[in-house]
Amino acid sequence: MRPRFARAGLLAVVFVCAACGLVYELALVSLGSFLIGNTATQASIVLAVMVFAMGIGSLAAKPLQPQSVTAFAVIELLLALIGGLSVMVLYAAFAYLELYTPALVLVAFVLGILIGAEIPLLMVLLQRIRRQEAGSAVADMFAVDYIGALIGGLCFPFLLLPFFGQLRGALAVGLVNAAAGCFLVFVIFRKSMSRTQMLVLSASAIGVVAVLVAGLMLSGRFEITARQALYRDPIVAAERSAYQDIVITENRFGAAADTRLYLNGDLQFSSVDEHRYHETLVHPAMSGPHDSVLILGGGDGLALREVLTYPDARDITLVELDPEMIRLARTDERLTTLNRGSMTDPRAAVVTADAFSWLRGTDRRFDVIIVDMPDPDDSATAKLYSTEFYAMVRAHLAESGRTVVQAGSPYFAPKSFWCVASTMRAAGLDPTPYHVDVPAFGDWGFHLAGVAGRITPSVRAPGPLRFLSPEQLAAATVFPLDRQQLDLPPSTLMDPRILRYAQGEWATY
Repeated sequence: MRPRFARAGLLAVVFVCAACGLVYELALVSLGSFLIGNTATQASIVLAVMVFAMGIGSLAAKPLQPQSVTAFAVIELLLALIGGLSVMVLYAAFAYLELYTPALVLVAFVLGILIGAEIPLLMVLLQRIRRQEAGSAVADMFAVDYIGALIGGLCFPFLLLPFFGQLRGALAVGLVNAAAGCFLVFVIFRKSMSRTQMLVLSASAIGVVAVLVAGLMLSGRFEITARQALYRDPIVAAERSAYQDIVITENRFGAAADTRLYLNGDLQFSSVDEHRYHETLVHPAMSGPHDSVLILGGGDGLALREVLTYPDARDITLVELDPEMIRLARTDERLTTLNRGSMTDPRAAVVTADAFSWLRGTDRRFDVIIVDMPDPDDSATAKLYSTEFYAMVRAHLAESGRTVVQAGSPYFAPKSFWCVASTMRAAGLDPTPYHVDVPAFGDWGFHLAGVAGRITPSVRAPGPLRFLSPEQLAAATVFPLDRQQLDLPPSTLMDPRILRYAQGEWATY
């Protein structure tokens, strides 16, 4: 191949390898965020280990430079194989072995070494095609490398995740990685290798491609089997949306059934006792004026079901981030039976949006705001438990408005629970804490507050309730001696204390 075209081909390979390498990094971070939560920690582990290993890989490549063509071929085939299978291996370690974090560190370290060895070898190959000043060669190489990283970083969330998913996306990138390495070795530098080297590398390349293709073909069955290993009951529905992993399980015993919803592996409700949670969440806040009601979160429609029992609640808005959750709540027979078709009720307007951004963009005021968000165990949800967020909630309450916030467990996560209270106070709300027993969760707590001042929780439902009563609610405001109020600083966007509390406390259990 002419030097000009050979050089262009090599730089194209640099571009592709850089894009693939960044995708492997992002895939590890994304998988950890879905499985473990705690995005900041997952990103820190992956990036720190991989960057450190890249330095080791660069040094390890020095003695390989005399055999740069063969060495690069071996490294790219290993990188394609390990990077392509990385998500599958880590998912298996999480589902079957409970060794996710050690496996993550090992995989990130190996990938980092291989990625770090690429650039020195590619630099040697570039100089073999045409000699140029070291500074110019480095500039050309890194310019293409950084552009490739940009494209890989953009392709991951906007192309690979939506169309392939994490598992198949990593395998597909592995195939692209293998193809790029084979092109450089077998097309541009084929005359630099002996016949034996060509045969061995060709057989190795065929083997790597065969393994990755087999992984693609079996990925669906593997994902179903591994996912089921994480849950006690049979999975009856599962969707991986752009925001979360949604799983519905069902355990039938006679005519009855225990239907459970999980988001990213965290239990959201059990049909056996969800009425305890949702009655306690909704009805104390609805005991005052409730002509207009805003529900933030609650995409399963169960809190909305309770609100709709009030005939005089005429203006109801539900804001849910995940359109896939909304679709399931409207169409899945198990969910529609539980929420009584609330998500298609004409009195309710369902909005697909981020609650934080939606509040910033509206000037509407509501009599009741119900905040039914997942626990603050990652950075995305921690902002919904911040002083800034509660200040916006207060600003959107009517003159005599009320808000209620699900605040986790005062028993299992007392720091998180009382941090919500101090954060609401910092935003100008004076919350009344209360808690009830929800067997699927344990002791679970809430905070009720009003614009006009502190509120004593009461219940004046339009019809009979299955669990909540005035006596039960009065008892719910009493906390045992070993779970008294903690005086904690508030959580803010810049200092998300509640995230640290939640991650530390729930890890204990």
